Amino acid sequence: MPDIKTSLKKPILSWHGKEKEEIINPRHGIRLADFIHANIKPIVSEWESFAKTLTPAAADMTPLALRNHIHEILAFVVKDIKSPQTRQEQAQKSKGEKKKSSAPSAAETHAALRLAGGFDIEQMVSEYRALRASVIKLWSVPNTEIDKTDMLDLTRFNESIDQELAESVSQYTKKIAYSKDLVAGILSHELRNPLNVISMSAQLMLTIRGADERQTMLTTQIFESTSRMTNIIDDLLDITRARFGTGLPVIKTSMDMSFVSRQLVDEIRLIHPTRNIILVLSGDAKGEWDKARIGQLFTNLIGNAIQYSFKDSSISVVVKGSLHHVLMSVHNEGVPIPPEKMGTLFDALARAVTVDGDHPADVNLGLGLYITKEIVASHGGTINVISTKDAGTTFTIRLPR
Repeated sequence: MPDIKTSLKKPILSWHGKEKEEIINPRHGIRLADFIHANIKPIVSEWESFAKTLTPAAADMTPLALRNHIHEILAFVVKDIKSPQTRQEQAQKSKGEKKKSSAPSAAETHAALRLAGGFDIEQMVSEYRALRASVIKLWSVPNTEIDKTDMLDLTRFNESIDQELAESVSQYTKKIAYSKDLVAGILSHELRNPLNVISMSAQLMLTIRGADERQTMLTTQIFESTSRMTNIIDDLLDITRARFGTGLPVIKTSMDMSFVSRQLVDEIRLIHPTRNIILVLSGDAKGEWDKARIGQLFTNLIGNAIQYSFKDSSISVVVKGSLHHVLMSVHNEGVPIPPEKMGTLFDALARAVTVDGDHPADVNLGLGLYITKEIVASHGGTINVISTKDAGTTFTIRLPR
């Protein structure tokens, strides 16, 4: 690294390429903006060295790619520190309300390139933290005494870094949101449409007379497989919306929870004719909820109970209306959920073990309980679970009317 004190004594180039002689006040040292201006090389060198540590994305990047837009970011910082600023403008900046040009800033471009290069948002944020620490550390060498002017410079410097950081984070999250929407669009349109064609063709083939038993069996398998793939796509779309903070969309209409639960339990009984599913209804269960989402909720919980219960045991479903809420519970007898698994039970891709000791292949990637939790949250409700060897496992949901 070049000697900082030596570099300060040499003529330096301004951002516009004009030479000027820097006169250092022997007591106060050099002003922060002028120091950054004069010591671009060591500052950039430290930035590049830190960026190299952000693996795996930085492992194969060139020095130019590692430096990215650091020169432009520092140019903005110097200009911002030197520009006059009123208290009102300072307050606006602290709230992230400072007006910016329509063109992408250096910080926004930096964020887009870091995302494209494989950096996660924490790594990008750490670059700004490292830059802040590096500049202050280098500047403190010639500045052995700090006065009010220096404190003002430090304040303005931190404001500038915070603004650049905020712009980078905002741009990064916008790009992520766009990618999420793109993936959702592909799943919902590009994949769903051909699956619908396959499903409709299979249904048509099942109605055509003359097919032998093997042909009918294969056609039925095609239809059932496409239905399952469509359900998986629906689950992935739901989890994408939920995990990116937008929540699951719900359209609430007036409905009777008792009536809907009776319909759904009857349907599940047809699919699982060997299982005994007991439905207990009591109280007024009318309210405003999303009927389709409530259907998902019941299907996920009852399906989960069937999957993880003893084959000869009963499944109990209870719907009970109270003054302001409707309570729903699904109970099964089976291997209890281990206490260490309770904390991650509602996480995506977390699957339990069946009574046979394996992970079932037909639990839709373990998204059921995660989506159920999000459906409950979208309705402003709560969900909890109790699981013991003696009492079995009970999921209880409380939804406001």
